[in-house]
Amino acid sequence: MAITDSYNRKIDYLRISVTDRCNMRCAYCMPLEGIKLIPHHEVLHYGEIREIVKAGALLGIKSIRLTGGEPTIRRDLSRFISMLKEVEGIEEVTLTTNALLLSKLAQEFKDAGLDRVNISLDSLKPERFSEITRGGDLKAVLEGIQAALDADLSPVKLNVVVIPGFNDDEIEDMAALSIERPLHVRYIEFMPIGDQRLHKEKKYIKTAELVERLKKKFEISVANKGAGMGPASSYRIKGAKGTIGFISSISEHFCSTCNRLRLSSDGWLRSCLFNENLAVDMKTPLRNGASLDDLKELFMKAAGIKPVGHELDTRGSLDFKRTMSQIGG
Repeated sequence: MAITDSYNRKIDYLRISVTDRCNMRCAYCMPLEGIKLIPHHEVLHYGEIREIVKAGALLGIKSIRLTGGEPTIRRDLSRFISMLKEVEGIEEVTLTTNALLLSKLAQEFKDAGLDRVNISLDSLKPERFSEITRGGDLKAVLEGIQAALDADLSPVKLNVVVIPGFNDDEIEDMAALSIERPLHVRYIEFMPIGDQRLHKEKKYIKTAELVERLKKKFEISVANKGAGMGPASSYRIKGAKGTIGFISSISEHFCSTCNRLRLSSDGWLRSCLFNENLAVDMKTPLRNGASLDDLKELFMKAAGIKPVGHELDTRGSLDFKRTMSQIGG
């Protein structure tokens, strides 16, 4: 049995936020004053998440991505990775991380069964990186990227949120990272989730503009999508070991092929990243003794309210109550 939504899209991918806490404070992710953290007793424990995943797997969920906040700061994450890999039907478990702690954890995660990683990297300039992340250590992140390559957590993807007037002068330097090492650089259009003031000031740069800029610097061609490359449109610089890609969430959104649901750390199953009202409470029924069949019904309910698409391209910045760190991306 497989989950399909009202528009006949097959749902086989679940993103799981394991925490809303983070060891960085990225400017585009949360406001300067921070966020109100979810009380620990409201956060799903690993056993509860596994039961939800079991129900999803019975309906065709095959891929799991762990997010946060920053997932690596949650205790015993490697044990949880092993727990998920043991669920029948789950084919891959992946991780999105800021990589601050990854140099010490990459091999441990690989041994636990982690398949691959996405790493946030929004600047190659130490001072600017510290500014964007409000204190992050670029050296530690670069060491984490190398550790991921050494542990064969591949493909290793680098997520670059392009912010006009902030880091858009580095897109060529970022692309060059894909030449000598098998790194897959992905440019993400700046989305209005996080600090609304920043987005209203900076707006975003369309993917088409970025592609034209890179063509002036490099000889690039369309690349075949490999396993795990997701919704990004992919290109390769001539002779490069890696690729460059573009996630056009606003200008060329991929809603028509969206195959995912999102589980927040406090137990809400969201059907769309950009609509806070389209979510189903999984935690309350689970803590009241819900069976796997009950949880399967909740999955079907979440799929049933999945919208045909978001409205960011027509309505611009929407009013989000939660930041990206609370939603899980």
